[in-house]
Amino acid sequence: MSSSTAAPLLAFLAGTGRDGRGRLAADVLDFSDERLEEVHDYIQWLFPLPTRSGAQPGAPILTQAEIDAIRADGQAQDTLKRASERMLRFYRDTGWWLTTFDHNHLRITRIIHSLRLLVGQSAARRFHSAVLDMNAAAGSPVNARSLAYWSEAAGS
Repeated sequence: MSSSTAAPLLAFLAGTGRDGRGRLAADVLDFSDERLEEVHDYIQWLFPLPTRSGAQPGAPILTQAEIDAIRADGQAQDTLKRASERMLRFYRDTGWWLTTFDHNHLRITRIIHSLRLLVGQSAARRFHSAVLDMNAAAGSPVNARSLAYWSEAAGS
């Protein structure tokens, strides 16, 4: 399954394929914090799921074959690790999402769920724990429903 046509998410995460706008994963990981906040069509590529995105219905959907291939691909795993670190840095360096309701809460749910599927539960729980710590340090502004979704996504 090395064809980018047959496995667009694997190719993107492995660094050989481009997303729907022609960007490589490395291009997205180089986005500024402002660009990460303003652009809304990269998160489905960096952290894919086997369900259709309500925000970006044209984004590719993970198949079980692609999940297995991404789990087995060292480059894709490295990209997921770097993407996780980049998004944690984004959340640490910005306070935009530390409010009762914010679109980043949906992104965080997606990231945690995708990490659990593609990297493993420990990676998902590390990300989950980090955002919970940031929320707590900010006085716990995030709503209970988002917190519950994050916990469920982490398998907690």
